[in-house]
Amino acid sequence: MSQSADNIQPCYPLFEQDEYQDLFRSKRALEEGHDQKRVQEVFEWTTTQEYQDLNFKREALTIDPAKACQPLGAVLCSLGFSNTLPYVHGSQGCVAYFRTYFSRHFKEPIACVSDSMTEDAAVFGGNNNMNSGLENAAALYKPDMIAVSTTCMAEVIGDDLQAFIGNAKKDGHVPEEMPVPFAHTPSFIGSHVTGWDNMFEGVAKTLSDPNKPAAPGTRQKLNVVTGFETYLGNYRVIKRMMAQMGVACSILSDPSEVLDTPADGHYRMYAGGTSQQEMREAGDAIDTLLLQPWHLTKTKKVVQELWNQPATDVAVPIGLDATDKLLMTISSLTGKPIADSLTQERGRLVDMMIDSHTWLHGKRFALYGDPDFLMGMTQFLLELGCEPTTVLCHNGNKRWMKAMKKMLADSPYGQEAEVYINCDLWHFRSLMFTNKPDFMIGNSYGKFIQRDTLAKGEQFEVPLIRLGFPLFDRHHLHRQATWGYEGAMTILTTLVNAVLEKLDRETMKLGKTDYNFDLVR
Repeated sequence: MSQSADNIQPCYPLFEQDEYQDLFRSKRALEEGHDQKRVQEVFEWTTTQEYQDLNFKREALTIDPAKACQPLGAVLCSLGFSNTLPYVHGSQGCVAYFRTYFSRHFKEPIACVSDSMTEDAAVFGGNNNMNSGLENAAALYKPDMIAVSTTCMAEVIGDDLQAFIGNAKKDGHVPEEMPVPFAHTPSFIGSHVTGWDNMFEGVAKTLSDPNKPAAPGTRQKLNVVTGFETYLGNYRVIKRMMAQMGVACSILSDPSEVLDTPADGHYRMYAGGTSQQEMREAGDAIDTLLLQPWHLTKTKKVVQELWNQPATDVAVPIGLDATDKLLMTISSLTGKPIADSLTQERGRLVDMMIDSHTWLHGKRFALYGDPDFLMGMTQFLLELGCEPTTVLCHNGNKRWMKAMKKMLADSPYGQEAEVYINCDLWHFRSLMFTNKPDFMIGNSYGKFIQRDTLAKGEQFEVPLIRLGFPLFDRHHLHRQATWGYEGAMTILTTLVNAVLEKLDRETMKLGKTDYNFDLVR
């Protein structure tokens, strides 16, 4: 093949070479692949209402899920604690997937270990793997805390983490004083957001002193729990807004440093994060705000029952109204006024919304993603005068769907929207053909749906606006903010410029459509 150290090519031009094209043709012949005519016939059929009706009758098959598995979320939660090593009790391949998934999104190395269960452990149980794994992890990586979650194999055979960890400490495989919180996170139920919630519950219960009851309000500070959140700018936005209001704050599980360390010649396996002391004192705070309440059900129970705090209701702070309500709640709980600098920032956002209203009003958007993200994103679209057409949440429940439908029904811009739960991206693909919006909003996997809509014809293309998780095929978006007024400005800028870029593409033909090819818009 014509690839050398002096002529390095990325896969696209490389695979266009004759040698690779011959390989592809041979592979297709070996697999008895259909000819292009038949492929096109089937493709066209999959874009029809007839196919969609069949597609939505699926019961025992998921195609391209719009969610990830529980242990992935547990690993992210664990990374948010100071000097903590995520440890997965299960097969090595699963952990390779988690690390690769996060590395592709954050463009950072991800510290996570496995006790590498194999066939013998599947028969006899993974107690020996746990003993050796904890001992090696503590000796090699010297964490202050090891946070244990599970994969499918360990859950199917019924391994008891509490007993295993207790025995490992008793037998001297891991220091007795080292905290080893755990969470059962079977991949075959729930999703990544469930796993995050389960792991936080495990850490909170492990680090809360049973002999020292919580004393809410004795420390004049607020706790904030973000839930499964991969926009690192959001952690910084919350800290900044709290600082501007003079409110002492602890973000419980904060991975914003370990997942964004500088390139200064020093590798940091551990960086930043919530300290064990902060967790032990969490019950003494005024209250704990759960910024993604739809998936923090066990965390809410911990806050209310273990820490005796109200867990005052807030919504994910995406957009104008949700940010207003969050700041007013913080002010009410702490007695601190909303800072003038935040009022100015709010005014700039409102000005931006007015400036862009002409271009966004009436634009139709289809969305997919996690429950809280969709709730916040849909509300912001309604504030902008946009019209959601499809809202699909693979890991949403019936209560969430009811709340989403009510929010849409209460707005003149949400009257035509359809809400789907327990549906995957292959369902979403059908909807992009039969109920075409102007744009879709979601993670990187939507690029394949955009490709398919374009394959039917330029007039059928639905461009993807990348918001959510994971974002594999674009760089540095995870460093941005989507929360608060700052995050709303970022989202608004992304949306309106996508509209203008699409308009440019549609008016790019010289002497034919360029009557609307303007510089001033």
